Amino acid sequence: MTTRITMAERKRQLVTDELTEAALNLLASKGFDAVTIDEIATAAGVSKRTFFRYFESKEDVVVRFLADMGTGITAELAARPAAERPSVALRHAIWVPIAACGAHADRALRVVQLILRTPALHARFLERQIRWRADLTEELARRTGRDPDRDLLPSMSAAMALTAFNTVLQRWSDGATDPADLTDRAFAVIAPSLDG
Repeated sequence: MTTRITMAERKRQLVTDELTEAALNLLASKGFDAVTIDEIATAAGVSKRTFFRYFESKEDVVVRFLADMGTGITAELAARPAAERPSVALRHAIWVPIAACGAHADRALRVVQLILRTPALHARFLERQIRWRADLTEELARRTGRDPDRDLLPSMSAAMALTAFNTVLQRWSDGATDPADLTDRAFAVIAPSLDG
């Protein structure tokens, strides 16, 4: 029975990944409004009905992609050494999705531009970051032993890290060529406040 569940989960993940890849490629190359769900399903080699088993809309594809990114940032922060300075731990946590973008620069840049330049997607991106900030605040409070309800530092640190992340993405979207360098520069600016 366990093997069946594992195989079903694996199949579900493969289909989700295929649909996500097809959708992001089409959306990035043609623009959000120009792509239909039929096109996404065809590119992924599935039916439109199958698409709707996995996603509610084409916007949902991007939103889920963003949710996974936020989960990755928090998980990376939690995995950092406990004695590490907050600026270093947060820079590494934010660097993970930036590095992933850099590893697939052509496609990732188009997706970032799509998100930042499509008002509905940009709004959902910012909405997602409310959850990211709460998760990062909780993890920072745990790491530092501070009460996030009484101490401003965990929440402010999470907000600064996400502002750095957004600034890097915006600058990269506008033509800067090295998101890793931008990340290092952004954290050099905020490190004194994070570690103060």
